[in-house]
Parts: sequence; C-alpha cells; structure tokens
Amino acid sequence: MANDGNGGIAPPGESAERLSRDDGPPSDEELALRRFLLYFVLPLWFVPGLADWWWHKKTNIEETAGTHESLTHALMMTAVGVPVTMGLLLEVNALTIAAMLAGFLTHEAISYWDVSYARNRREVTAIEQHTHSFLEVLPLMALSAAACLKPKQFAAIFGRGEEPARWRIEPKRTALTVRYRTAIFASVGAFVVLPYAEEFVRCWRADHTLAPHPEDPKLSGSQK
Repeated sequence: MANDGNGGIAPPGESAERLSRDDGPPSDEELALRRFLLYFVLPLWFVPGLADWWWHKKTNIEETAGTHESLTHALMMTAVGVPVTMGLLLEVNALTIAAMLAGFLTHEAISYWDVSYARNRREVTAIEQHTHSFLEVLPLMALSAAACLKPKQFAAIFGRGEEPARWRIEPKRTALTVRYRTAIFASVGAFVVLPYAEEFVRCWRADHTLAPHPEDPKLSGSQK
C-alpha cells in the first residue's frame, strides 16, 4: 500500500489509479519506478555492454567474424538507444511505449542473427553468452517499468481501456536535470558508442567489407 499524501495508507485500487494518472503529484510507486529506471536499469546496461565488447576483442572479431558481426552490434545499440532516448526526453505515452516494445523485439531478432552467425566463426564462450542474457533482459525491464508507470497508455496501444492512445511526441512536463542528462549521455558515449565504434573501425580496417566471413570448420563442426 502507498501513502495517501495525508499520513494515511491508500488502498491498492486507489494506489494503482494514482500511479497511472498524469495530473497531480507522482505516487510513491511512480517515484520508486522512476528511480529504478534512471539510477539502476540504465546505468547497469553499461556494464554488460562494455564486457561484451571485451569478449569480442579477446576472440579477435576483426579476423574471425569481421565487420558483418560488428554491424549487428551497431544495429542492436540503435534498436535499444532510440527508445531509451525517447524515454529520457519525452513523456511516457503510447508512442514511447510502442517504440520500447518495437526496440525490444528488434533487439531480440538481431541478437539471434548475431549469435547464429558468430558461433561458427569465433569462440562464443559461456561467460559471453551469460553477458548476452543481461543485455537482452535489461530492455525488457525498462519496457515493463514503463508499462507499469502508464498502464492506461500501454493498454490503449492494443485498443483496450477508455483512455485514447497518445501517438504524438510530448516533451516531458518535468524534464530531467541537466546534470543527469549530461552524465547519462556522456556515459553512453564513453561506455557504449566509443567502444563499439572502435570495434567497427578495427573490423573494417581488417576486411573492408560487410560481407560474411567463411565459417571456421572446427567451430561449425562442433556446433552441429
């Protein structure tokens, strides 16, 4: 149960209603979810992202899987990065949640393409696969939290509920602080964009093509 704002305890139904409405002060649950997203989920994404870059480097991706695989990494970052940026700068409405859902599904599809290609060209270790599991679940955590923050807009995407879906760009009514935005975008640049840009350039210098590399007979035979 949540505090009702007057020192009492709000019943579950009232608490859920406060969580999903747009007017008035945010509920305790909404504040907790916002902090969870901004100060846990998003910063945590940098750790497995940087670790995954290191596993690629250790297996000489430029000589094994090449630029073709590095391209999939850039596409996955884009699939997640666009909706994350929307969530940071815009109101969480039907458009933002749908972008998060589309980004998550796209990320999953590209991830399958990535591993299916890489596993027969370089060694994909158990720890790298475990790192992938974190990279896959974090966008789902963000999507789930957004749906909980705005359940009526989430339902409206599928034509459910009485509230109409808001399919428009709406800047946040209360913008994130300049300090937070500067810190988070600088971190994205330092821990995501720069490492994977370095990987792509390193791969491109080695093969000068986006075409797939031939399979390693030793690896392809062991995976069957």
